[in-house]
Order: sequence, then C-alpha cells, then structure tokens
Amino acid sequence: MELIADILLVAGALGAAFYCFVLARRLTRFNDLENGVGGAVAVLSAQVDDLTRTLAAAQASSQDSSASLTDLTNRAETVAKRLELMVASMHDLPDADEAKDKGNVVSGPVFTRRSAGG
Repeated sequence: MELIADILLVAGALGAAFYCFVLARRLTRFNDLENGVGGAVAVLSAQVDDLTRTLAAAQASSQDSSASLTDLTNRAETVAKRLELMVASMHDLPDADEAKDKGNVVSGPVFTRRSAGG
C-alpha cells in the first residue's frame, strides 16, 4: 500500500513539475518585449509619452493664440472707438449743399488716407 501511495505521490509531483514548466514558458512568451504583452505595454507607454508632448505643445500654441486674439480684440475695440468718434464729429460738419448756399466751397474729401507709418 505504501508503494502505491509513493508511486501516486511521485506521479503527482511530476505532473506539478510539468505544469510549472509549461506555465513558466507561457509567462516568458507573455512578457517577451518584442512579441508579447510586454512589447505591447512598451509601445503603449511610448505612445502615451508622445501624446503627452503633443498635448503640451498644443496647449502652448493655444495660449499663444489666445494672447494674440486678445491683443487683436483690444486693438479692434480701440479702432471702433475712434471710428465712433469720427462719425460723431461728422454730424458737426455742414452738408455740401448748405456750404454752397452760404458761399463756402467744400473741396475734396473730408477724410484722407494716412500712410502706414503714421
């Protein structure tokens, strides 16, 4: 009886050793950096790093664009105020017909173009 028990115990130990050997080979292939999940994790990690750098660059570009847009908006508001002032001052000028009736001759345009330098 002891002999049968010893044989079964040895067979169980050999079966467990074979099972461990198979699992070790599968785990080695699983963690392989070229073909296995280890390689997939390495590739995904590199992609996350690339996306992080791209996101940082996009945020910096967005901040620059926002600052530029704010500057342009402020300039446009300033020009709009000046135009409103010019239009308001136009109401003080007499019409051309009224100026002719009074003997004043209006010659040329009221507004002239300015050069880009001044």
